[in-house]
Amino acid sequence: MNRLAAALALTAVAAFGTLPAQAQAVRTERTISLDLATQIAAGAVAACQAGGYAVTATVVDRSGGVRAVQRADNAGPHTLAASHDKAFTSASARNTTLAMMEGAQKNPAAANLVHIPGFLLLGGGVPIKAGNDVIGAVGVGGAPGGHLDEQCAMAAIDKVKELLK
Repeated sequence: MNRLAAALALTAVAAFGTLPAQAQAVRTERTISLDLATQIAAGAVAACQAGGYAVTATVVDRSGGVRAVQRADNAGPHTLAASHDKAFTSASARNTTLAMMEGAQKNPAAANLVHIPGFLLLGGGVPIKAGNDVIGAVGVGGAPGGHLDEQCAMAAIDKVKELLK
């Protein structure tokens, strides 16, 4: 009987000893800082201004919370909501909104994404990555075409790429 009790005790210790390694109670996640978010928002607005476009750029963190907004002089009032929703969509899906829009046009099931509150499937939302981690996203609205909004977002991210390692 003592050997059986000892064996059961050892089995229980071994089982409970591995539990913390399998289930992590607290996670560490990387996210965008206010300073970097401000740099990217300003960079996107500047890139579009260089092309003659008055836009708004919104940068969100990895969970879609707003970190920075820059609105160019003469940017339309609709650009605030558009840039926010593009950033939110990109951060949520970890993809560009242009790629998502093109996917939804080809796949009728994906077209239902437009029914998710806050999702906007127009070009101009780009995830911000540090290595393989999506730490946020930038959304740009106001250029005459989503592909141009995306170019401004990409230019802003490219400008700070050394900080994204």
